Amino acid sequence: MNPILFDFPEKIETERLLIRPCLPGDGQIVHEAIQHSLEELKQWLPFAHKQQTLEQTEENIRNAYALFIQRQDIRLHIFRKEDQTFIGATGLHRISWEAGRFEIGYWCDTRWTKRGYLTEAVQGLTAFSFEELHANRVEIRCDTLNTASRKIPERLGFTLEGILRKDSMSADGTQLRDTCVFAKVKE
Repeated sequence: MNPILFDFPEKIETERLLIRPCLPGDGQIVHEAIQHSLEELKQWLPFAHKQQTLEQTEENIRNAYALFIQRQDIRLHIFRKEDQTFIGATGLHRISWEAGRFEIGYWCDTRWTKRGYLTEAVQGLTAFSFEELHANRVEIRCDTLNTASRKIPERLGFTLEGILRKDSMSADGTQLRDTCVFAKVKE
C-alpha cells in the first residue's frame, strides 16, 4: 500500500493521553513549552540551541505537517486527556515503509516530566505502530548519557541492540557522542 493513502487517525488514545498529528496553529503551545524547557532540551536536542521566534516555531510545525501529509515523517503532539494541556512531542522518524521500520523520538515540557507521560506515550505509539502500521521493527535511539531517555525503552522491554560509538555530535555540536540503539521487533 502507498503510505500516503493510509488514513492516519485523528488521535491515538492511552489511559491519560491524547496523541495527535501536529497541526498548523500549534506554534503557540509548542513555543511556550520549548521556552519553559530550554535548559533541559539543550542537553540533548540541537533545535533547542537555535533561538526561535513564535513565527519560526509555527513555520517548523507547518513544514512538519507537510511531511506528515506525505507520510515521510510523522510528528505527533501529546496532550493530557483531562484538560487538553500540551505536554510534549513524539513521532515516527527515519521511516522505511518497505521494511516496516519506524524510529520513535520524544521530548517533554519540563513542567510535566517525571510523571510517566512519555513512557505512556511511547508505549501507546509502539502498540499503534505494530497494530495499525504493521511495523516489523520499532527503534528508539538516544545519547548514552541521557539516562532519563534511556529509561523509557528499558521500562518498555525494548532490547538494547548496541551502542554506536562516536556516531553523532552532541546537541551543542562540540563533541562526538555515542548512541544507544534500542528496538522491538515483530514476533
